[in-house]
Amino acid sequence: MVRALYILLCFLMVGTVSAQTRQYAVSFVPCYGDNILTAGDTYAAAGIDTVQVTTLRFYISGIELMRQETSVWKEANSYHLLDMEEPSSMHLALNIPNGLAFDAIKLRLGIDSITNVSGAMGGELDPTKGMYWSWQSGYINFKLEGTSPACATRKHEFQFHLGGYAGAQNSMQTVVLKVNDKDGVAISLDIKKFLSGIDLHTTNSIMIPGPNAVALSRKVVGSFSIGP
Repeated sequence: MVRALYILLCFLMVGTVSAQTRQYAVSFVPCYGDNILTAGDTYAAAGIDTVQVTTLRFYISGIELMRQETSVWKEANSYHLLDMEEPSSMHLALNIPNGLAFDAIKLRLGIDSITNVSGAMGGELDPTKGMYWSWQSGYINFKLEGTSPACATRKHEFQFHLGGYAGAQNSMQTVVLKVNDKDGVAISLDIKKFLSGIDLHTTNSIMIPGPNAVALSRKVVGSFSIGP
């Protein structure tokens, strides 16, 4: 009898907690200009060049909801690896309090320095995910690979592996976007905008932390916007 009452109480508690929260959907939509980005498809680039993207992976962490520039909610253990080739990874569900009012979402592109110096971890941060260099260099925050006739490289490949966490090499960036507090938001990542201004003839491989990785990480941030 006591055990049955305990189980009933547990169910009631779960129901109460559930009733106090709701899900807020955050979807990331990779695109190339007005087109949804698809691995292997060919897109027009500057001049007569074309671009094919084969790999797009990046870390989103430290998600917060803001109201009037003040944080009103933070996601615990907030680390997400998004992979264009795994569409389900591009959709996040935040469990937030019912009635929470907010007008912006704040997130980080990349992994913070404390996590980097803690060493490789499991889950989304597992080194087998292919987004970890070493304990000296840490995590790769953003990885974009593909091909373009503009690249004077083997098989015309370009590779942008952006990371670094120490001092002036810290490439983690903060993104703040205006949203509403309804059911969810779609955040576009425009690879055409990222590649604009990059001369693939001369800049086609960034594989280590440094000033170039920091500069290109800032370009990634400028490529996020609300809407498809």
